[in-house]
Amino acid sequence: MIKNIVNLGDAAIYCDFGNEVDKETNLKVIKYFKNIKDKNLKGVTNLSPSYNKLIITFDLNETSFDKLSLDLSNLDIENEIENKCQKINIPLCFDDEYSLDIPRLEKKLSKSKNELIKIFLSKTYFCYMTGFIAGMPFLGDLNKSIMLDRLETPRVKVPKGSVGLTEQFCNIYTFESPGGWNIIGNTPIKIFNSLSLSKPNLINPGDEVSFYEINKKEYLKVYNE
Repeated sequence: MIKNIVNLGDAAIYCDFGNEVDKETNLKVIKYFKNIKDKNLKGVTNLSPSYNKLIITFDLNETSFDKLSLDLSNLDIENEIENKCQKINIPLCFDDEYSLDIPRLEKKLSKSKNELIKIFLSKTYFCYMTGFIAGMPFLGDLNKSIMLDRLETPRVKVPKGSVGLTEQFCNIYTFESPGGWNIIGNTPIKIFNSLSLSKPNLINPGDEVSFYEINKKEYLKVYNE
């Protein structure tokens, strides 16, 4: 399932699953990620999954590239029990205050705000990876009719909780951050909890995410709880 395993510096392994960015390829990455984590392979210090790659860092005092490569080759991933994913429903407010780029999308995609919202809410999204900022989920795949490029000039500050679109993905900003994604709304719920050591991320790779619309009054009620 891993197409290539190579050194990445002196204490990391680069696992290549191919160039495709799709759910099938990403599920292979997640399967290795979860099983390596569960097996607690000796010397592994960190696992970083992406769309189609997995980087494994290790302690040279505990293991080596050759030993870890052999461990990876001997993993019987095909016969492992599948890890169950979570199905998560996220409230989303599309009030003008939060849907910063809806006017841009209306012009670019020749669709009304209501059409854009309806198309976006109609899908269940798959979490490919988290990253960029702590706990930020990268969710695919958008309906082709609402795919578009990043902003030509990124914002210096994107509000926490913003949901953005770019190419085939949407994401949720877990902190206020610079960013160039097209912002369509905002969620009042906490996606990343830095105080939780056991489960800081609400959404993890492999999870399925659906969104539902709330109004501003409902948004503020949840936000202030």
